[in-house]
Amino acid sequence: MTRKLTHISRTSFFEVLASLLFAAMVFLFWWQVHPEALSFQEQYQLFLFNADYFLSDVRLPGGCADYVAEFLVQFYFYPAVGALILALVFLAVQRLTWRNMHASSSAYPLSFLPAVLLLWFMGDESVLLSYPISLLFCLLAAWLMDKKSPLLDIPLLPILYWAAGPMALLYVLLRIIHVGARSAWTLLWLVVIIVVAYSFVLKQWPLQSVLAGLNYYRTPLQLPALLYLVPLSVVAVVLCAQKLPSKSVAVPIAQVVLLGIIAFFAVTKGYNADKYELLKQDYLIRQEKWADLVRRADKKVVRTTFWSNAVNLALAKQRALADRMFDFYQSGPDALIMRMHRDMMSNLPTAEAFFQLGMINSAQRYYSDLQESILNGKKSGRFEQRITECLIANGQYALARKHLHLLQQSLFYRSWAQKAEAALKNERLINAHPDLGRLRKYRFKSDFLYNYEEKDKMFGQLFVGNPDNKMALDYFMAQLLLDGNVKDFMQYMYWVQQYGGYQAMPVGYQDAIKSIQSHGSDNATRYSRYVQKMLAEQQKGGSDVQAH
Repeated sequence: MTRKLTHISRTSFFEVLASLLFAAMVFLFWWQVHPEALSFQEQYQLFLFNADYFLSDVRLPGGCADYVAEFLVQFYFYPAVGALILALVFLAVQRLTWRNMHASSSAYPLSFLPAVLLLWFMGDESVLLSYPISLLFCLLAAWLMDKKSPLLDIPLLPILYWAAGPMALLYVLLRIIHVGARSAWTLLWLVVIIVVAYSFVLKQWPLQSVLAGLNYYRTPLQLPALLYLVPLSVVAVVLCAQKLPSKSVAVPIAQVVLLGIIAFFAVTKGYNADKYELLKQDYLIRQEKWADLVRRADKKVVRTTFWSNAVNLALAKQRALADRMFDFYQSGPDALIMRMHRDMMSNLPTAEAFFQLGMINSAQRYYSDLQESILNGKKSGRFEQRITECLIANGQYALARKHLHLLQQSLFYRSWAQKAEAALKNERLINAHPDLGRLRKYRFKSDFLYNYEEKDKMFGQLFVGNPDNKMALDYFMAQLLLDGNVKDFMQYMYWVQQYGGYQAMPVGYQDAIKSIQSHGSDNATRYSRYVQKMLAEQQKGGSDVQAH
């Protein structure tokens, strides 16, 4: 008897150790490998501590899970804390899966499968934390109910559906496995609950969204297969665990090998390298780590306008744009700022470039459009803060106070908002602020119509308005080169000599002048290669149009 208890104790120890090791790996994965994913999630919501915010969430099926998830996601503001939260969530998914398996220790590795698939699924940045929280609600309810009477599901199932959404189907399936066929009627009971909810509460929602979950995935009507595979994997491992031989040594080894293969594909295929490089750039822009962004650009190129905008912004903030611009991939005339795109991410580097330049009206417009493009209708703490800074710099204090009062109801933006509101009473304090004071000096002093096609003129006017704005000068000269406007580039070189503040002519400008003098025939110059690339793309575009 003592030997048997010792064996059970050792088994439990190794099981707990394996679970803790898995949680530690998840923590390090999010904290060290992909902290940008945590920042990305945090910046697309603004959790508010008020009754209206609570009611707006819980009024819908799955709203309780959504509210809990958004409360937790606000702590992603600090990536280490966000990684710890996710590690605990994944640990809970694994342990509750095991509790629902009712199997011998030989099946323990199989309990990690749903958590590993969840890690794969969360490589999609549109997956909301509401999804794993709903999964936890159902796993916890199934474990607590275990073999209790199915009659208890009559009041419990409507509550669980409203708390977790259609993930409640997982609870029903686990109950049927645990209790047997006598609880199969709960499946019909869940269908009745969903039909009633759809008929009286969710009429304005597409049926597909109601059945797949309103709060699980940010992009409506685009539902990946893993959305269904993760809960189905829970059902599969619970069923399989009961049929595995308990004394076979090969069974646990085979499970570990299978998990290793799936985990490898999860972290390689589930996390697109190019997409996450752009998320990393946005993260570094938000942190204003310009040198780190340039160092990453030296190692990896993502041939998109977003990438060019971000790298050029970082170079300009280091006063290295004139020297190194054509060391990096340039997407074309839009490589400094791009046109407005109606989505929640594309214009992030452009919006920040406008802000840093002092074009605060354009920055406010871009950040406002970015916020309105958030597909699940949430606010953004990061965007709200930038919009408010633009309003303060423009002296629109009444409107700024409305945004500040909103931010004061949050956790991590409260302190900044309180200080900013106090500063509204002191004009001298605003003018002395390192950012707001700079914006006030740099901003346009007269109105004009924004014209994207003449962005070089806007940069030029911005510089003429305040010659201390060296970034505006760098963007003006860079835009002339990107447009191939070599005549104006040569004409305005005296601005660089007189106001640029350079000890010597920037290497990039020397390279461009050499290219211009050779009429673009000198392939040794970086600017010549850029011009040839753009000409080739224009010719290709013309050929495509003619062929069409």
